[in-house]
Amino acid sequence: MNKLIAMVRKELIDAARDKRSVMAGLYYAIGTPLIMCGMFMVLINQLTSPEDLNITINKAENAPDLVRYLSRKGINQADLAASPDADVKAITLTITEDYAANMAKAKPAEVIILADNSDEKLQNSIRRLQQELQTYSSEMGSLRLIARGINPQVMQSLKVDMQDQSTPDSKGGMILGIAIFTMIYSVFISAMNLAIDTSAGERERNSLALMLSHPISTRQLVLGKVIAVTLFALLGLVLILLISKIAYTFVPWQELGFSINISTDFMQLMFVIGIPVALLASTLQLFVSFMAKSFKEAQSYLTMVLFVPIALSMAASYNIAPDVLQWIPVSGQQQALMDFIKGKDIPMLQLAVSSTMTVVISIGLMLGMEKMLKSEKVVFGL
Repeated sequence: MNKLIAMVRKELIDAARDKRSVMAGLYYAIGTPLIMCGMFMVLINQLTSPEDLNITINKAENAPDLVRYLSRKGINQADLAASPDADVKAITLTITEDYAANMAKAKPAEVIILADNSDEKLQNSIRRLQQELQTYSSEMGSLRLIARGINPQVMQSLKVDMQDQSTPDSKGGMILGIAIFTMIYSVFISAMNLAIDTSAGERERNSLALMLSHPISTRQLVLGKVIAVTLFALLGLVLILLISKIAYTFVPWQELGFSINISTDFMQLMFVIGIPVALLASTLQLFVSFMAKSFKEAQSYLTMVLFVPIALSMAASYNIAPDVLQWIPVSGQQQALMDFIKGKDIPMLQLAVSSTMTVVISIGLMLGMEKMLKSEKVVFGL
């Protein structure tokens, strides 16, 4: 045990000396919550306070009531003389000559929208204009029925009453699903640099062979490296939890009708569930790094390997995968956390099975590393 503690201490001291490498692994945990909160604040501001839409309206004098209605909804006729260089010709609404006559005769009055629907920047604006025109058409249709003594409700053959049983916390769970994904991913990112440096990096510096020449077993060497990398992975998890708890309080979630609260109970559960995930992250990345023959090769391999936990976590977040994923590592932990934040019962059996599988896979990778380090080809990178 003393040798193991000394090995872990040695790995942590070596990691602390390379401050740039350490911070590169922790930047994700520090910066991701701040970036996400900034993006959510911009998005909420756009959804709650949409900017005025300026379009070109041809022959507006044929439908003054329609033009006034659109203006009240923030869709205005652009002043081409005042802003000739503005991109206001992108959407053009043309009112036909017989518009007023058809409206007076209670016939369909035609308007034409001229725009490039393949332009992604215009798609939201086009949909907004179409929606407002459809609303105006429905109102005019109701007025026509009333003028003829007909209740407009006769056109409504089915009344759908949606009774939403979700709570503000459960609605916020959809957003927290994205946050949980970033938290789980931070475990892998925080461990990556140290995993590469303590394996492929030490081999390039010829210190790995020197370590094995000391009176320490291969198993103790592997355990020391795994524990050190796992501690760094958990450090990244703790950082992203603390920063998220503070940063998410500044986002005006109430304007969307729900609340986001990273409670202490969630943080504790996330940390407990994150322990086996951190163990898997460290063993997987160390195993792949030992298989590589150089530092750069290890970076390339890990970039591809990290797509696996990303895919599993995203599949659980967006419910786009079969139910069997609830029983396997990463996605099983993700699903349990999402159920917790939505106020549901935690699927303890699924969580236990997925966590057990996570630990078993980690032990298998450690045994694989122990066997690898007994080969001179691996130790010297031959």
